Amino acid sequence: MSPDVQQLLSRVAAAKTDNNEADALIADYMPFIKAETARFLNRQPEPEDDELSIAMLGFYEAIRSYSRLRGAFLKYAATNIKHRLIDWYRREKRNRGQISLNTADEDQNELIDTVADTHDEFEERGVRDATRQEIAELAAQMEEFGVSMSDIADNSPKQGRTLAACQKTIQYARQHPDVLTEFLRTKRVPLAKLAEGAGVERKTLERHRQYLVAVLLICTNGYEILRGHIMQVLRGGSQ
Repeated sequence: MSPDVQQLLSRVAAAKTDNNEADALIADYMPFIKAETARFLNRQPEPEDDELSIAMLGFYEAIRSYSRLRGAFLKYAATNIKHRLIDWYRREKRNRGQISLNTADEDQNELIDTVADTHDEFEERGVRDATRQEIAELAAQMEEFGVSMSDIADNSPKQGRTLAACQKTIQYARQHPDVLTEFLRTKRVPLAKLAEGAGVERKTLERHRQYLVAVLLICTNGYEILRGHIMQVLRGGSQ
């Protein structure tokens, strides 16, 4: 780990409990926060833009919720900023939908029929961009484990019983951070520990090792969008 990365992680750890340090960290990383906001807006943010304030809040929340299991801090913070902006647009859409949308104009046209719903476009674009970035980052990280996206498609569980075994395994891993830490450190799926802890057959996990690599990475590195999809597939897994 480079000295710069180590220094950043030390500052993040301190900022979790020190508001002054958190403020200083946000101030020092304003160029990063502005860049992430610009990526979302497709333009440079202005000081008065609400989006910039929302992005700053997203960065602060990333400080408070970060752990090393989530991977690189700045990548995690970028994802958190994007999701916070998307959530804000959704709330704005709902709020605007409650104000005078059924009031007729002078031509007796209801506003709900004449006002374009531009926030759908912003929201969908933001989600698509964030999802594409998560997939690209996941694919790159999977390469370090010798696994490709095509391997995952071929190795995904197809039967209900096998899917249930994978669900139990992932839930156990998420509840035991030491297992995830070992996985990241060794770049090997701890099959014996997972099988024993989750109460499933090791041979079942061995058949789906490549699939487990992808899902465990998603659970440890802040892939919020992909994790939501995976947990939905895993029938009842909590996000």
